[in-house]
Amino acid sequence: MAGKAELVERVAELTGYPKTQVAMTYDLFFELVSEALAENDKVTVPNFGTFQISKRPARVGRNPATGEAITISASKSVRFKVSKNLKAML
Repeated sequence: MAGKAELVERVAELTGYPKTQVAMTYDLFFELVSEALAENDKVTVPNFGTFQISKRPARVGRNPATGEAITISASKSVRFKVSKNLKAML
């Protein structure tokens, strides 16, 4: 499976639900995860893993072309930690 279409098709085959309903559920799941992360909540999916926001502090870097010191502003990113069960399956 490579993307949404393949995942939706496979879930529809296994459950017997229409693809449209599976696609709506897929979209809703990721919308809810995105909303929770936007509020700095962490989202744990049992036996799969945890999504959470990671804050990176501001730091000093260098322009590779000139060697000049530049300030890299603070930022946020999404981190995903794989559950022990999923890690054992890999």
